[in-house]
Amino acid sequence: MKKIFITGASSGIGKALAIVYAKHNWCVGMSARRLEMLEEISDNCKDLGGKIFTYDLDVQDSEKCKFVANQFIKDAQGIDCVIANAGVGGDDGLYTGSSEDINYILNTNILGVTNTIMPFIPKMKEQKSGTLVCISSVASYVPLPFHGGYASSKIAIRMIFDSWRPTLQRHNIKTVSICPGFIDTPIVKGPARSFPMRSADAAALKFMNIIEKGKRTYIYPWYYKFLIFLVRVVPEPIFNILIRKLFHRPIN
Repeated sequence: MKKIFITGASSGIGKALAIVYAKHNWCVGMSARRLEMLEEISDNCKDLGGKIFTYDLDVQDSEKCKFVANQFIKDAQGIDCVIANAGVGGDDGLYTGSSEDINYILNTNILGVTNTIMPFIPKMKEQKSGTLVCISSVASYVPLPFHGGYASSKIAIRMIFDSWRPTLQRHNIKTVSICPGFIDTPIVKGPARSFPMRSADAAALKFMNIIEKGKRTYIYPWYYKFLIFLVRVVPEPIFNILIRKLFHRPIN
């Protein structure tokens, strides 16, 4: 039985990933801050055929991340894949005079990924196999008004994986960056909900296949590649006018 550890598994993409891996009879380690919600999903996953372990975890707590990683390796008797999914969206608080909001986003989305991933690397290096996955975003290619913290955090984790890849490949450790566009999850609010969205269930199934193939960077759905191309070729003044019209007020 293969073993996978997923953060942020109490809702959204993390929940959908836990369910799809349970359906395929994986041993799934599920972590989140909302333990009550996590336990409900855990019961569902067990009914689907997976072997499930749950952990109360705030990914900003580096010591707790180390403890939970070691505990899952012990409970599951190994590790094959880690998905650093936990993350937050939100407004930068640009006009508040405080860095509290943007710093919370940066700490969760960047340090939360490194806190999650790094404790598993020595075991994967020892066994000469494993897959590390970060959930980045199309926003790492497209700057969104009022969301500089979110966009930059998703750029950062994608670049971390790009930087690690040549070294970790020597130990047969794959690094996969998944960049979703708008997925129908609680994190998508405001004007963003008027954009076309895919379901979290459909996204999770696709992500599972991409992770299995070991694709380096994957943009989902495919049509966001055209948006990324436009951002690169449209002159900045024109892009700024267009993006202000689309996001004429803060989105969360």
